[in-house]
Amino acid sequence: MILRSDEFEDVPSADGGVMRTHLFRPALPGRFPGLVLFSEIYQVTAPIRRLAAYIAGHGYVVAVPEVYHEHEAPGTVLAYDQPGTDRGNALKITKPVAGFDADAGLALDLLAAHPACTGRLGSVGVCLGGHLALRAAFDPRVAAAALFYPTDVHSGTLGAGRQDDSLARLDELGGETLFVWGRQDPHVPFAGRETIRARLEAVGARYEWHEVNAAHAFLRDEGPRYDPALFAQATGWMFALFARTLTGG
Repeated sequence: MILRSDEFEDVPSADGGVMRTHLFRPALPGRFPGLVLFSEIYQVTAPIRRLAAYIAGHGYVVAVPEVYHEHEAPGTVLAYDQPGTDRGNALKITKPVAGFDADAGLALDLLAAHPACTGRLGSVGVCLGGHLALRAAFDPRVAAAALFYPTDVHSGTLGAGRQDDSLARLDELGGETLFVWGRQDPHVPFAGRETIRARLEAVGARYEWHEVNAAHAFLRDEGPRYDPALFAQATGWMFALFARTLTGG
């Protein structure tokens, strides 16, 4: 499917600046379900752009907000190196959780109003973005969320003060969720995964759960941890979820 991948919107944000949001969509007439894709701590890198294009090519309008827009100039991409990692991790616990949640609302508003979007909405994310996509799913407009190795959910350490309430709010999930984990991921050990799953069971959430033999960031198509076979398998689970919940397929 031919795509538009050169568009972005500078959405006004509460801090007086803008949240640059990159848009990927089929270059075809018609309307498509909308997905907010939340990135890793490095913002909208080349692998994230390729992931967004891959998803859009299956018939979705994908919006990718820059998660640290209050702290970085529009268009800033952090490098996959130690300074970039340090900066991304520092900002993850500098920005208030309320700011992350406000961003999700802005991105969902953008999609809901987009002329190419049907108004059926979902969220997807990797790493930090997996956690943000989970929190976005507390919004009743989100019918489904695909969460790839979401960090800090089990420990409740996202945002300024490192005291998020994501676990406590899992009873607010109205749609379906997909969780995909790497068993060799040190960021979310077995005990952490069990904590999350126990809470999902306790609140009666509608969820799908997969644990695969992979390291953290195995979806990122750059670097030694990339697993293309698992990429195909895991994104297949995602597309099945969205086909069932957003397109009626």
